[in-house]
Amino acid sequence: MSIQPAPAGGAAAGVLTGVLVVGEALIDVVDRDGVRSEHPGGSPMNVAYGLGRLGFPTIFATRFGDDDRGRAIEAHLHGAAVQVIRGRSACRTSTATARIDETGSATYEFAFDWELEPLQFPRTAALHVGSIGAFREPGATVVRQLVDVRPAETFVSFDPNIRPALIPDVERSRELVDWYSGRAHLVKLSDEDSAWLYPGASDDEVLDRLLANGARIAVLTRGAEGSLLRSREASVSIPAAATTVVDTIGAGDGFMTGLIAGALEHGTLSLLAGPASEEVLLGIGTLAATVAAITVSRAGASPPDRREVDAVLRAEAAPDVIR
Repeated sequence: MSIQPAPAGGAAAGVLTGVLVVGEALIDVVDRDGVRSEHPGGSPMNVAYGLGRLGFPTIFATRFGDDDRGRAIEAHLHGAAVQVIRGRSACRTSTATARIDETGSATYEFAFDWELEPLQFPRTAALHVGSIGAFREPGATVVRQLVDVRPAETFVSFDPNIRPALIPDVERSRELVDWYSGRAHLVKLSDEDSAWLYPGASDDEVLDRLLANGARIAVLTRGAEGSLLRSREASVSIPAAATTVVDTIGAGDGFMTGLIAGALEHGTLSLLAGPASEEVLLGIGTLAATVAAITVSRAGASPPDRREVDAVLRAEAAPDVIR
């Protein structure tokens, strides 16, 4: 069964609005010094929630169970005004057990189930896919079909957010990253993603590969060393925003949320074919770094709302750009 695009939304015919995020939702079981707590999580879910918190109309297509954990995910998303689309319920909501070390870094163990029914998905201004949902079958096939039938005016972003234990071997995963980056306008990799996918490759080589595949903007995050953003027209390096790290859960998702928000605020239609200048990359990257810094300053994947982001941007000077 193939996916059919739904009629376009928006205030006027042919005008697309909002964001459709597609991918996994799960419960993060956090083990910190032997004390366990549970929070809704999953990289795409965190992005959908973060976009809702920033005030963007957001729809999230996913899978979770009709159990207490599933109801916690649904309530969490509704708290950010995110609309949820899902088919038949899973037998049990997936979990990721995160163990926090003394530096605040997390390591994960998963109990995971991923299917995605080929439903009629709405047409939106932006489509974001990534993480386990973009790689793990049978749901990944539906994700790829959805990317293929998107309207030409849809801005597509992709974040592999590699989880080696739950996705195909490195050769197949590399093929899939090439496939998605050939169809996405914005692609973000972390330095850990890059090292697993392209061992021994330099940052420049990785970014060049993503752009050669077809991406309009390629991004590499490097933790405390900041991030690199590159287009065919420009390249910038943005330092990590100053913050006190409580834990790194949701750090990359916060950054991805900020990238999408920056693209939406800049105007996705202008990024589909027009130049992505140094000024554009700086604006998008600064917003992303700010969202990520606020997220890691508190426990769990707890992204900021727009007022918090604006307050930080007003209080701090824009980061220096290294050309």
